[in-house]
Amino acid sequence: MPAWSGPIRAKSLVRANLEKPATSLQSRMPNIKVFSGTSHPDLAQRIVDRLGIDLGKVVTKKFSNLETCVEIGESVRGEDVYIVQSGSGEVNDNLMELLIMINACKIASASRVTAVIPCFPYARQDKKDKGNGNGKKEADEREMIKKNNEWKFRSRAPISAKLVANMLSVAGADHIITMDLHASQIQGFFDIPVDNLYAEPAVLKWIKENIPEWKNSIIVSPDAGGAKRVTSIADRLNVEFALIHKERKKANEVASMVLVGDVKDRVAILVDDMADTCGTICHAAEKLMEAGATKVYAILTHGIFSGPAINRINNACFEAVVVTNTIPQDGHMKDCTKIRCIDVSMMFAEAVRRTHNGESVSYLFSNVPY
Repeated sequence: MPAWSGPIRAKSLVRANLEKPATSLQSRMPNIKVFSGTSHPDLAQRIVDRLGIDLGKVVTKKFSNLETCVEIGESVRGEDVYIVQSGSGEVNDNLMELLIMINACKIASASRVTAVIPCFPYARQDKKDKGNGNGKKEADEREMIKKNNEWKFRSRAPISAKLVANMLSVAGADHIITMDLHASQIQGFFDIPVDNLYAEPAVLKWIKENIPEWKNSIIVSPDAGGAKRVTSIADRLNVEFALIHKERKKANEVASMVLVGDVKDRVAILVDDMADTCGTICHAAEKLMEAGATKVYAILTHGIFSGPAINRINNACFEAVVVTNTIPQDGHMKDCTKIRCIDVSMMFAEAVRRTHNGESVSYLFSNVPY
């Protein structure tokens, strides 16, 4: 046998393996398991119903000292595991529960662990705030702190979103699926793949089906940071957009607002990624009505609604405040009849299915799966 026949045989074997049909790869793909944390079991159930599978068995409890204990109730060895946990409610407890669940699956030999986090916790702490930058002496700054009862050394603030990203990676997460990150650069905080889904397709569908005068509407951003979001929606609806410039004196308090754009005799649709205490959107709604808008709608991806939010919405001039179910909304809808909910479980279910099957997820960036 010639000396070169060995290498040729090796090359032919490699070529034969590469030319095998994709079905052989598909057959080796691990089975799928979906588990739910305690933050949003209803969304997790809707996802598995859409996928046509059962929710994985998991027991979550707390010890008397409030430590979280998680027990996975079935084998995950070699499985493709998805853990659904939203950053809502008791945020710190839910985050810790998610980390423990990821680690429990990872050390139980799961093939891949994907964290499905509809509302990413600590997403608003994505950068350092600007310092005073005015060259004042420390004595002046100390006097300012004493006078305003507010901490001013903001240049030493943490970047907590990066810390959460590190924690998820160290816990063992191989992949993250989330929706409408407060700042898109958070994807860059991870060294693992992050699929940031958009609520925009579902929002467009809701506007066309529920606002009869949508062709005479104007899309409004309540702050400069959301300009890109509203221009995208306005382009797809072929309507105009406006912007509200706001100045804050301190967190959760808006000092002044300036409307840029003409809303007179139009339906104004406020669009934002999240609403917490709702001070901003309620002030924005008043500003729009003063400027001559006929109706005001608010469409928000993540309706956190903490503190006085529900009372503010009840007293505001909204026709409807529309949110998605990335955060549980049943209690909020009972307390406020203006709140409407868009179900986005099918988008997460389709993202899970496509990820499991190795398909592209980018279709979901501009389409709603039916």
